[in-house]
Amino acid sequence: MTDILDLAGRVALVTGSGQGVGRQIALHLAAHNAGGVVCNDYVLERAEAVAEEIRAAGGKALALQGDVSDHEGVKAMVARATAEFGPIGVLVNNAGNAGANPSPELRKPFWETGPEVWNSFIGVNLYGVMNCTAAVIPGMIAREAPGRIVTIISDAGRWGDASMEPYAAAKAGAAGFMRSVARTLGRHQITANSVAIALTATPAVERTLKGDPERLKRQMEKYIIRRPGRPDDVANMVLFLASDASPWITGQVYPVNGGFTLAL
Repeated sequence: MTDILDLAGRVALVTGSGQGVGRQIALHLAAHNAGGVVCNDYVLERAEAVAEEIRAAGGKALALQGDVSDHEGVKAMVARATAEFGPIGVLVNNAGNAGANPSPELRKPFWETGPEVWNSFIGVNLYGVMNCTAAVIPGMIAREAPGRIVTIISDAGRWGDASMEPYAAAKAGAAGFMRSVARTLGRHQITANSVAIALTATPAVERTLKGDPERLKRQMEKYIIRRPGRPDDVANMVLFLASDASPWITGQVYPVNGGFTLAL
């Protein structure tokens, strides 16, 4: 039987893939016939560990350190990846949160801070997406074959979260950017979609909730499915959107959120 989730040898670049959701996305893509997986992370040792997992399972992987908010650095990273494996056929913009060097004032009300603090979120979650997408598009078009761009956003960008205004703005901006990219690149058989996630059991979340079951219980009361998301919940949707199972889906936002919010 044909595997409809087969990636047909497309080379994949997954940003922020040294841990959590990004790691699982990289493993999923490698297990479904990616021509190579480029594991990017700001911490090279994390990226190397995931790349080694892929190689140990028989796949091809390259670990590259890089800050996605650095435009020139991203171009150099994509050039290195292309030289190693060929043009990128799948881009997953996963790097997020507050970036590589978050401001210590992030917890203050946003109106008590300014752009130097807001950019901790906007740099990675919006400009990082734009940088990586711009860097891979020329090679993706030149392949003259189907391409896939998937961006991980957040329910904060769909419905808003209190005290997370710059983050929500950046994620909403990334989703809008993806919609326009979808319209521009559709004639090249390149799709662009977003996956909106809610509370997911990444290492950072687990550290925050460790030893506080009551806090977790309170948070889960807002969910239809009362457990945190798992990295494979997100990776399953990304794999679907990256594969040949979804050639007629583009410009969409898919919530993977346990029913925290409902799509209209």
